[in-house]
Formats: sequence, structure tokens, C-alpha cells
Amino acid sequence: MPHVVWAMAVTLTVPAAFASLGPPAPPAGPGESIPTYDVVLTVRNDGVLHVRETITYDFHDRREHGIVRRVPYRVGDRLYDIRNVRASSSTGAPARARATRVLHDLRIAVGGGRRKVSGRQAYVVEYDVVGALTPAPGRAELRWDAVGTGWGVPIGEVSVRVHTPARPLGVRCRAGAHRRAGPGLTECGRGRAAPRAVEFTQRDLRPRESVLIDVHLPEGAVEVPAPRYARPHFAFSRLGYVLSALCLAVGLALALAARLARSERPAAAIARRLAAGGAPGRRTGALLLATGAAAVVWDLADDVVAHGLWAASVGDPALAGMGLLALGAAIGAHGRRSGRPGCVVRNSRSEHEASGDHRA
Repeated sequence: MPHVVWAMAVTLTVPAAFASLGPPAPPAGPGESIPTYDVVLTVRNDGVLHVRETITYDFHDRREHGIVRRVPYRVGDRLYDIRNVRASSSTGAPARARATRVLHDLRIAVGGGRRKVSGRQAYVVEYDVVGALTPAPGRAELRWDAVGTGWGVPIGEVSVRVHTPARPLGVRCRAGAHRRAGPGLTECGRGRAAPRAVEFTQRDLRPRESVLIDVHLPEGAVEVPAPRYARPHFAFSRLGYVLSALCLAVGLALALAARLARSERPAAAIARRLAAGGAPGRRTGALLLATGAAAVVWDLADDVVAHGLWAASVGDPALAGMGLLALGAAIGAHGRRSGRPGCVVRNSRSEHEASGDHRA
């Protein structure tokens, strides 16, 4: 059953790889950096977050087409709708914006076709985020990474200004590596503040470090639609595990019975009697294999067709399908060993008597 084991391994590991892998880091040459990174976050009355990023990128002596900004549209199972992406450049660099989904990020490539630039260039990237706010008791919460973890170069200085339609209950900024690796988060420096606006600054960010903004607004200050969530990449329940375990147990029992039937041990007689009673044959195994494969494909395809490859999710149907694959492979192998669709084992005593008559 190597092909079945391989299929089961692929079904289990591919969605996990989609979930854990991040987009590849853009190659950065020596001397490349972002001297200044200015972000303006504007929370509108309709609950939409408008983001305006002014990125000064120093290509040093390299010639490149432009920059790539990666904005996550899925964090865990939480979904964000990123719209109205546009870009420009105050230094005259090509600034055509092309947005594509890669893994869980929206990849915004800003630049020109064949034209390359070098030295220090300034880019302005703007987009709207729908679903960024989260309803909570007595307030609405916004948690947003103003810089993201997709930059493979150091950032000299970050400035973040937050504008809200009402006086916020609280605003906080933390910078650094918020994942397992790194020194952790530190509080940003606080700049100018107004009743509905606040500014933060942070210097000397290393590659992959973030600037996390937390904003709490009073209840009713903005419209907060219910958050949208995708199906988990793995959505198994106890019932799915039970069905899969039953199929595996039956498949193992059939394989063991076939092995015993070919041996000379005392238990072989029992196995031969069970086989003579009419074991399922190769056609049954093929049917179970087809049914199991269809269950796995159907469970994966419904989310992929609706939301794209990176929304792949496997649940109880796929788990049961893998059990049917294992059971079908065991039955098919059992039928092949018997030499016919039904597993027929001849009676050893009858064979012995027939052999004696032939000799006579």
C-alpha cells in the first residue's frame, strides 16, 4: 500500500505547508535599506481602515524594477478584504501597482515593466481594509501591523499616525519581533497627540520586525461588521477520527487474515475458514478506493474553487476518505493474492484426498 500511504501523507501535509509557509523574502543587496517609512491609518465611520504608506527605499547601487509590499489578507483563520490598491512615486520612479495573492498575503508589486531604478526612491502605496475592526464588549478594537514582516532590509525610522472618528479609549504601539524568534516587542515613542489623532515613532527596525498598532474605540463610534473567518486548514472532529480508525482497523484485520491464511500456524485454519466464507474481492476494493479518493478531492475542492488554493481545508470527509483508501487497498491486495475477485481458499483436506485419488 505505498501509494495509499503517500496519498494520505500528501493530503495531510500540503495544507499545513500552505498555512505555515510565508512568501519568499525579496533578495536584498548590501547597502539596501528603507531610510524612512511613514504610515497614516485612518479609521472611517463605516469601519473601513484606509492605509497610506510613504516608503523611501534606497536601492544603493543596484538597479531594480521597484518594491514589493506584502499585506496579509488572512491571519490565522481571520480574513481581511483589501481593496482599492493604488500607488504613486514623488521621485518619478515607475509606480504601477499589481496586486496578486500569494499564500496568505496580498503581494503588491510597485514598479515599471522594463525600466529599472537605483538610488533612493519614494513610493506611496494606498489601500482600504474591510473587516479590520473587531467588536468587543463596550468598544471596537483595531489591531494592525503598520509595517509588516515582509521587508528583508533594515528600516531607519518609522512614523505612524492614527486618525479616528471619535476620541479613542486607548491607543498603543509596540515594535520589534512579535514571533517566536527575536527579542520581543518594545513600546514605541509617542509623538504629537490630538483628540482624534495620535502619532508614534520608532527607529532602527531590523529586517522582519513589526510595528503593531492597537486602537480601542468607544462602542457605536464606527460601524463594525462581524469578522469573517475561513475554514481551518484542518477541521477534524471526533466522528471523523472514529470513521477513519474503523476503516483502518478493518483493513489491518483483512491484511492480517491474508497473512495468516498463507502460514502454517494453528491460527491459519481460522483465517482460512473466514476467507472461505466469502471475503470482499478486488472489485469491492476498487470501489472503496474510488469512493475514498472522491471524498478527499471533494473536501479539498469546495474551498479551493470558492476561495483559491490557499483556502484548502480538509475535514471529516477527507479523513473518512483516507480511511476508505486504506481499506480499499487492503481488500484489493487481499483479492489479488487469492487470484480471483472473491477470496476463495481451498479446503486442505479435500486437496489431500484429491491428491491421493490421483496417485491411485
